[in-house]
Amino acid sequence: MTNLRIGHGWDRHRLVKGRPLVIGGITIDSPVGPKAHSDGDVLIHAIIDAICGAIGHGNIGEFFPSSDPTYKNANSEKLLQLTIKVLCEENNFTIVNIDTTVILEEPKLSPYVEDIKVNIATICNIPYKNINVKPKTGEGIDGTGNKLAIEAHAVVLLEKN
Repeated sequence: MTNLRIGHGWDRHRLVKGRPLVIGGITIDSPVGPKAHSDGDVLIHAIIDAICGAIGHGNIGEFFPSSDPTYKNANSEKLLQLTIKVLCEENNFTIVNIDTTVILEEPKLSPYVEDIKVNIATICNIPYKNINVKPKTGEGIDGTGNKLAIEAHAVVLLEKN
């Protein structure tokens, strides 16, 4: 039996005018943002979903249901901190590394990648070099490629202490 656990997470939100675009806890200059119950940070939501998967705790919607008014406009950084405390620390797991992909047609995310990585590393209390953020476009295909949505995927490796 291994002490390693892996989880995959995914999140997607429709983009609308008048909402801030927050990715990995960093506010991105954009005229549109995600329509969501919380702040709609798809990257952090995908990371939370991946942690849930690695622990075997369902998904982010079971842990933080959108039907619960407690999470209305919730700061996703705080939700990630709570996830780490409740699912990782209380079950004696630490995060080894996180690999992510953010799919967004516009704006370009490359200028924000380093700040996003630093922020996620700080929240997760792991080395910056153990975080990867890959910005991609939808290549003009489907809702994401046609600037209607943003999505993110995350893979998280956990180790039992």
